[in-house]
Amino acid sequence: MRNFDFAPLYRSAIGFDRLAQLFDDAQRNDAAPSYPPYNIELIAEDKYNITMAVAGFDRSELDIETERDTLKIVGRKQKDETQKNYLHRGIASRDFEHRFRLADHVKVVSARLDNGLLSIELVREVPEAYKPRRILIDGDNLQLVQSQAA
Repeated sequence: MRNFDFAPLYRSAIGFDRLAQLFDDAQRNDAAPSYPPYNIELIAEDKYNITMAVAGFDRSELDIETERDTLKIVGRKQKDETQKNYLHRGIASRDFEHRFRLADHVKVVSARLDNGLLSIELVREVPEAYKPRRILIDGDNLQLVQSQAA
C-alpha cells in the first residue's frame, strides 16, 4: 500500500483540519455501497441531481435528512406478513442506508419519488460574505469583485 505525504498541502492551507479526514476516508478500502444504484448529475454550474432507483419502496419507507455536510438516505422495508413462495427472486427489497458528503453551501432543494426513482435536487448557494472581495491597500472599505459573466 502506498503512503502519501500531505505535509506540503498543510504549509499553505490554514484552517483545513477536515482535509486530513477527507484524505483518510478516501484511502480506506471500504467498498462503496452499490445498492440501490444511483446517478449523480450536474444540471448547471451550481445545480445537481441525485437519482436513486428505489423500486418497491413506498414514500413512507424512505427517509432523507441532512446534517452539516452529509446527506443521508435511508430505506427501511416493512416486513411482509404473508409468506410467499418465490420461484425466482431478482428484485432486491433489503434495507439500505446511503450517505453523500456535500460540499460547503450545498443545500437540498427538493425530493420526489416517481416511477420507482427517487430524485433529489441540490443547489450550491454561496453567501455574499464568502464571495471574492478586492482589498484596497491603505483603504478603509472592501469592494466586491465584479464577476466577468455579469
